[in-house]
Amino acid sequence: MTDDDVLFRRDGDRFIPTDLTIGPWDQRAQHGGAPAALLTHAIELVEAPAPMQVARLTFELMRPVPIAPLRVRTELVRPGRKVQLVQASLLADDDVEVMRATALRIRIADLELPALPAPPGDVAPEPPLPRPPEQGTVQGFPGSNGATWRGFHSHANEIRFVEGGFAHAGPAVGWFRLLVPVVDGEPTSPTMRVVAAADFGNGVAWTLPRANWIFINPDLTVHLVRPPTGEWIGLRSATYPAGGGMAMAESALYDRDGRVGRSVQSLILDRQ
Repeated sequence: MTDDDVLFRRDGDRFIPTDLTIGPWDQRAQHGGAPAALLTHAIELVEAPAPMQVARLTFELMRPVPIAPLRVRTELVRPGRKVQLVQASLLADDDVEVMRATALRIRIADLELPALPAPPGDVAPEPPLPRPPEQGTVQGFPGSNGATWRGFHSHANEIRFVEGGFAHAGPAVGWFRLLVPVVDGEPTSPTMRVVAAADFGNGVAWTLPRANWIFINPDLTVHLVRPPTGEWIGLRSATYPAGGGMAMAESALYDRDGRVGRSVQSLILDRQ
């Protein structure tokens, strides 16, 4: 574990996580947003015959991602000129797969759209763009047992809430800004910023008391209609628990210009 201003340092074919990848619940494991951004970085490096954009990313958290050297393996599962599927795996010691990502990529085209009709009356209107981050408030992340260590949630991101937040049960609206590069010496793409923020959805929109319940997400799916612009990513998040031991967290995703997509997390719901 290192103390740096980057999430991962490259060492040959390995990526060394810094303390800024640590999650708020266990110092031995990473927050899901950090390795999700790393796998997105690997996917975006996979060559394509024409410029491609990521339309959908699905992450499967096979087991806790350790604070230890990691390797990334990528594969072009479905080649194509207009649509591609790319898979990336995150490997720990002895080639144990700890996280997997599958990306749907669609070719980039410059299309002029006609005037679009308003949605029908039975479709809920799109909520207004959240108030900007400058109007938000900062709230400390309530870690396990009052933990105050440096981590992804506390030192790698600036978080500002304009509705709800860590201190309030129920839906929340917040803005997230990744403060450090994902990989040292390499640019952080808009899509990397989105997935880094999207994994906060279940944490900011908690509904059951954290002292008595756990709601861990073993997956994350992000759909994008366009790449975001700027550094700030907005989440309008809500959690939907059920008595069968499952729940779902859903977030509308924004940049300062408007809606960019949606993310969904499946949750394991259980008592502490």
